[in-house]
Amino acid sequence: MHVHGSCHCGHIRYEAHVDPQRAAVCHCTDCQRLTGTAFRVSVPAQPGSFRLLAGEPAVYVKVGDSGSRRAQAFCRDCGSPLYTYDADHPTTYGLRVGCLDERQAIVPQRQKWFRSALGWTQEMAGLVRAEGE
Repeated sequence: MHVHGSCHCGHIRYEAHVDPQRAAVCHCTDCQRLTGTAFRVSVPAQPGSFRLLAGEPAVYVKVGDSGSRRAQAFCRDCGSPLYTYDADHPTTYGLRVGCLDERQAIVPQRQKWFRSALGWTQEMAGLVRAEGE
């Protein structure tokens, strides 16, 4: 699937090819802190398909519990987290599904680091639903 992504302000735009079946929810504590919420949904770009179309993201490198250095790309203007990659071997990009135009068609197929999941994330179906406040 060909996807198009951008930050909230539109300064940074990119495209890539993904296999939507590889989309996942990550519940690790790093993703919770980096997003400011309970989890992150990502899909890996197929190797060699990621292409930056406009803008230049800022990059923050986080050393994970495994010792790997993960580069976190985000917009320096609006703060949108865009994608991640191995800081030492940038061959595969993990695209943040919320930044993709095609996000409705990308349904996560698995959950990672589930032991860190906040309990309420598994019970959201019962929450009151509203289109605005």
